[in-house]
Amino acid sequence: MTRGVDPEHEALLADAVGLALLVVLDTLAPAERLAFVLHDMFAVPFDDIATLLDRSPAGVRQLASRARRRVRGSPEPDRDLARQRKVVDAFFTASRDGNFDALLAVLDPDVELRIDGGVLREDASVILRGGKAVSAHTAVYSKLYPYVMPALVNGAAGAVVAVGRRPFSVMAFTVANGRIAAIDALLDPDRLAGLDVSIPAQRG
Repeated sequence: MTRGVDPEHEALLADAVGLALLVVLDTLAPAERLAFVLHDMFAVPFDDIATLLDRSPAGVRQLASRARRRVRGSPEPDRDLARQRKVVDAFFTASRDGNFDALLAVLDPDVELRIDGGVLREDASVILRGGKAVSAHTAVYSKLYPYVMPALVNGAAGAVVAVGRRPFSVMAFTVANGRIAAIDALLDPDRLAGLDVSIPAQRG
């Protein structure tokens, strides 16, 4: 973004469970999600989960294994926050300017965009894969540019789209090898209301 970024201008978001993980879990089939969450997060035995799902323990293990591969397959972000921010800012600048080539340059060829609109914004939910598909979709961000504020989302460079001091969406970016490998956007009003979001007064 062309606007300067400093600690005063940062919107800080802290959530007990990573935003990216929440969105990834939503892409799993219900049985996969239940098997993974109960076993890997709450240590529920596979035999007990099998009873709940009316499946064999071996089948439940396969469900959890598929879910685990999906979750762990999400790329790890670069550790340098300044480098992350530079890439994310370039993304929004290219979106604002409608610069398709610049968008492709900042996106990983296998980038994945996951948008969770929840029940109230179900039509907004989408999963797109590939630089061209994601670039074509980002035309909508040019309209949102005046409302986009730099944010720390679970410790990584991200953004909050806020009208006034009310968040409309939260965007988490996974930056790897100097490019955006994944974008997770949360638009679900119910879940946004449950996040701990602090938004400073907007300038100008």
